[in-house]
Amino acid sequence: MFIYDFYSAQHAVSAHSKLEGSYLRGVIPRSLQSVCNMLPPLLCLDHPHVKIGQEAVVISGRKMARQIRDETRADVEEWVSAGNKRPHLSVVLVGDNPASHSYVLNKTRAAADVGISSETILKPTSITEEELLEIIDKLNSDHRVDGLLVQLPLPEHIDERRICNAVSPDKDVDGFHVVNIGRMCLDQSTMLPATPWGVWEIIKRTGIPTFGKNVVVAGRSKNVGLPIAMLLHTDGRHERPGGDATVTISHRYTPREQLCKHTQIADIIVAAAGIPNLITADMIKEGAAVIDVGINRIQDPLTGKNRLVGDVDFEGVRKKASYITPVPGGVGPMTVAMLMKNTIKAAKHLLLTPTVRMRMVASS
Repeated sequence: MFIYDFYSAQHAVSAHSKLEGSYLRGVIPRSLQSVCNMLPPLLCLDHPHVKIGQEAVVISGRKMARQIRDETRADVEEWVSAGNKRPHLSVVLVGDNPASHSYVLNKTRAAADVGISSETILKPTSITEEELLEIIDKLNSDHRVDGLLVQLPLPEHIDERRICNAVSPDKDVDGFHVVNIGRMCLDQSTMLPATPWGVWEIIKRTGIPTFGKNVVVAGRSKNVGLPIAMLLHTDGRHERPGGDATVTISHRYTPREQLCKHTQIADIIVAAAGIPNLITADMIKEGAAVIDVGINRIQDPLTGKNRLVGDVDFEGVRKKASYITPVPGGVGPMTVAMLMKNTIKAAKHLLLTPTVRMRMVASS
């Protein structure tokens, strides 16, 4: 919603009256247009510093992620200084998918940056599901390992859901285990999935209001879309606070005209469908906040080279939105940063688990 700055309007009316030769209070100006011309740009009630007609504020996920990593680094050093062992992250990487290798490298570099030790366990595409489960079981029982993740996607012959549920919920820094998902749905403290948590932090740290707002989440994936919707719509007074928003979830079978009806009244749009340019400028209202979670590789028609784009027509939408995240450099860096926060959280939680304490004493 947009309003005029009425304080400025009052002074504009006064100034106009003086120009007309009248100093009487309450004089109605002869030309409303002359007053409007003296007013400042329209302001957004939700984002008072954002003016209508002004391009969106581009949220730097890289900058925000650096801030979170600084916080995590301080947390890790305080933990270690108190006499605790340095948190350790184990990453299992199956196959030779270049994107997966790049993502894992980013995670291990981030771990080193915040003071978390890490290891990457490489396995060939031919590994069987049972062999992978054996590796996970050993890492689950290894008290030196605080955080454990298996990089997705996995080869087609391996059941990803079975693998995710094999990781100990206490070490599940991806937040994909059914126990952690269930706790999240019950508004309880848990390991939140890193990408949805990153989206949540972007919204809250930017100051985008959610209470009572209309939100559209485009995409219903179990690891991204649904958890984002869950975080945004649940009760802010609960153990794991939510956003108290009214959330609509769309998916591949939602007709475009129906999606438009929802997005055109949405205060916040989270695009997480994996469809390039799904959200265009005509689909949003003035001043909406747009968070782009999509990562799509397309061929640039000018250069012929592949480039990364999101689910949002960035150049078009930024002219109407109040806030927007870019791709790359938006949600991606936040995902890695939240993964580091989950790892130190896991280290602290594991120390409080009696069975882990007993194992540590026995092996010391």
